[in-house]
Amino acid sequence: MQGNLSSLALVKDHSRSFAGFLYVYPVISRRSGGLSIGINLNPDKRCNFDCIYCEVDRRTPPRTTVLDTARLRDELQIMLRRIKAGALAEHSRFAEAPSLATEIKDIAFSGDGEPTMIPNFAECAQLVADVKKQEGLDSVKIVLITDAAGLDKADVKKGLEILDANQGEIWGKLDAGTEAYYRLVNRTTIRFERILKNLLETARVRPIVIQSLFLRVHGQPMPPEELDAYCARLRELVDGGAQIKVIHAYTVARPTPETFATRLEKEHLEAMAEIIRKKTALPVMTFE
Repeated sequence: MQGNLSSLALVKDHSRSFAGFLYVYPVISRRSGGLSIGINLNPDKRCNFDCIYCEVDRRTPPRTTVLDTARLRDELQIMLRRIKAGALAEHSRFAEAPSLATEIKDIAFSGDGEPTMIPNFAECAQLVADVKKQEGLDSVKIVLITDAAGLDKADVKKGLEILDANQGEIWGKLDAGTEAYYRLVNRTTIRFERILKNLLETARVRPIVIQSLFLRVHGQPMPPEELDAYCARLRELVDGGAQIKVIHAYTVARPTPETFATRLEKEHLEAMAEIIRKKTALPVMTFE
């Protein structure tokens, strides 16, 4: 299954900065299948991973280090109303495909760091759910894009319950099959075992999406034995009771600060996806 739609590729601007907004930004997302409204809970750029492929420039100072929930609510409401009025389609960012800027596919917690690191994630989840309902967008999904490290926190679990009641969906990161490769790609002190445990416990409660970025590191793709181990981790999750809707397999889309982290060719990504399908019996969508 190919997740790439030709019209989505026309919109090149995926910046998390939009007009005078601090926390809310619109983007045409291939994985969402259209217009996604991003919620940046980490304007301070804090993250518990330092992935070699991350596009966030942490060498420059953040625009703000404060998460003002009142402003977040106002920005989200203004953004949703602009879209419903057709005003967003007139913005230069969407000039190549204005029709894509009229239908909201999801509202996504995805910013300049890990959303679950904030101390009041549940409050923010409720805020988004409330605004979504007030604007008559009950059917629009709320997506949490996460590295899974914080899914075991009490406040985050409370937030997940709020998402469950409001068309929520969790996209959990899994980029490796072994501790060594995980540390190479994700560069974190958090143990791989914790990520796997959090994915398992979260997916036992509700179906989740696994998001996996595959790339070349110093010119080399993921070794075959690492891909075998990755597939084994997925099978272990399923055998343990995890409900996995689909795997999003994608690669580097834009230049990264680490020049040795480069994109995979379409053919290589598709070949990896086919191996994953055969070894796990799980559906895989690929995105370039």
